[in-house]
Amino acid sequence: PGASGFTMVEIMVVVALVGLLAMIAIPNYLKSRNSAQVNTCISNLQQIDQAIQTWALDMKRTSGQPVTYEDISSYLRHSVVCPAGGTSFEDSYSISTVNAPALCQRQPATHKLPL
Repeated sequence: PGASGFTMVEIMVVVALVGLLAMIAIPNYLKSRNSAQVNTCISNLQQIDQAIQTWALDMKRTSGQPVTYEDISSYLRHSVVCPAGGTSFEDSYSISTVNAPALCQRQPATHKLPL
């Protein structure tokens, strides 16, 4: 008498509960990860825009003049890369002129500055 251990039913209940918790937690994790990527990318776009405006003011450039990453790289605090899979500035963001907003190349529909 007195054999200790878990029965098969007890183990199945535990596995079912763990599966249920994972089913609830994983979609929430993915949603929060996507939200964090969007917020980080928008923050990067704002930083790029600020760097462009500061560069234009320092160099006395007007709104229609072209701007490149080499022009503004010293005005950026750190490497700016889209968190949705970018590996460099060039494959993450595109910039054209002083007055044009920077654009995300990875997720242009959702990673954009608010109007």
